[in-house]
Amino acid sequence: MKDHSRQLEFMEIDLTEEPEASAVPVPERSTIPHRQFHSSRAGGSILSSEKRFVEEARQLEKMEGDPAPFVPFMSYWPTYGVMNESQREWYLYWRSEVKQGRFPDTDLSYVFVHTYELINGVGWRDPQAGFDQLKQLWIQYRARNPQLDGYMQEWLVDYTLVHQLDMPLSEILNISSGYLPAEIQDMEMHRILQNRISDVSLNLLRRYYDYDITLSKFYRDGGQGVLEEVIPKVMVLVDSYLLRTRQAGIADQFIQDKPRTTERVLFRKAVYDDTLYGKTVPLSYVPVGENSDFVQLVTRVFRCTENKCRELLGFRGRLRGKTLEPELAGLIERYLDKVYAAKQDAAEKPIIRIDAEKLTALQQESEYVRQALTIEEDVEQVQGAASFEQQAAVEGEANHTVKYMTELYKDHALEPEADEALAERSEAVATSDTPVRLQWEEAIAGELAEEWTHLADQLVPQHVLAIHALLSEDPNTELNLVAEQYGTMPALLLDEINDLAMETIGDLLIDSDRIVSEYINVFEHVKR
Repeated sequence: MKDHSRQLEFMEIDLTEEPEASAVPVPERSTIPHRQFHSSRAGGSILSSEKRFVEEARQLEKMEGDPAPFVPFMSYWPTYGVMNESQREWYLYWRSEVKQGRFPDTDLSYVFVHTYELINGVGWRDPQAGFDQLKQLWIQYRARNPQLDGYMQEWLVDYTLVHQLDMPLSEILNISSGYLPAEIQDMEMHRILQNRISDVSLNLLRRYYDYDITLSKFYRDGGQGVLEEVIPKVMVLVDSYLLRTRQAGIADQFIQDKPRTTERVLFRKAVYDDTLYGKTVPLSYVPVGENSDFVQLVTRVFRCTENKCRELLGFRGRLRGKTLEPELAGLIERYLDKVYAAKQDAAEKPIIRIDAEKLTALQQESEYVRQALTIEEDVEQVQGAASFEQQAAVEGEANHTVKYMTELYKDHALEPEADEALAERSEAVATSDTPVRLQWEEAIAGELAEEWTHLADQLVPQHVLAIHALLSEDPNTELNLVAEQYGTMPALLLDEINDLAMETIGDLLIDSDRIVSEYINVFEHVKR
């Protein structure tokens, strides 16, 4: 076997001897020329590209742009520094237009630069105003630049969290067609379930169903709009039912998981100076989507609702799967029957409303025309501008108009007695110091369920007066008087009352323009 090892060799060096001086002298440090770098500085330190952008943005914040021609601008990292002079002129002009509510076509890079300004706190004084500007930019340019969705929906969430805006994140969800990170959707769903379940939307609920509802033929062939309208109201109905039967609503019964906290990185992929609001923000949420009981409940509620809508609209086929308990399913079906019947009645009976003030104005104008045409004979002889036959024809047309409008007014106007009643009612309401509220007699008030008190708190004066009208001897006339007094229509008043009833007592209060029989005993002792 061959030996590859080598013997190590060492050399001695004497370090006691002085080395010879170099032939090339080392220059003094003060004599070395320094190269001048064009870097922005603040307090002696070099600014980062993000800080430099914010500094320039503040310098340009108040600058208005003069009209300039469009110049293309495409940059992976768009800032002022990569714009040439022509691009900057167009940008300032375009930004001025946007601030005036006009949104001319432009390249996406320009949109991003303005977005970065708003993200970094430039261009607004109130955080809500900054949010509104960001949202408008997104809405106005997302159709022309679909790639905006992936950025703006995340940045708007970050902006809301940073500035602690008291506003629903569902607004962002609806613009983004249903996409937001899971933890953000869980946070929003938990807020809605605890505070106001009627704010829930089909877009938000879609994540919690155990199948993709958009694959349904019914959903694609016109059912989407119907489901978007009825699902929030059905969820209110289910919550009220659970409160009455189990003394616990959806939130109390199903959402009992402990909150989780995570750190959310702010304004990813944006030119953002993290010394302004930090690099991350703490995010606390309850993992609603991981609760299997909640997912099963909302899925079964949706399946029951869609099957009933299919039946009412004559759509063949039904969804299969586990169903709700019979009592709850029956409640949902009865409610949808009422909603559908109300829509059918509204479609068959179109409401015609005559504006009395406009009608009176038309009468006065017609009378003025007639008087202007019936001039004195001597003036007619001097002017000689029209023949007798022409004047007679025009005058006859004017008289016909006055007669027609007068007859129309007689047909649709209130009777004199009703006019007087309306005037007395309006004066009484206007001069009364006591707010109009739905109140019960003291003997019965203490025995009322809490949900009726909640309903009374939600009703505004016109709703209370409408209920009083329905309890009167002549409900139709009284209801018309209330509607006239508040400049609305009876049907709209009743619909508003039913919407509030759905949110509080979990059922319709009025059906066929009358208080439903099962609740009439509650209103027998209402003060009027």
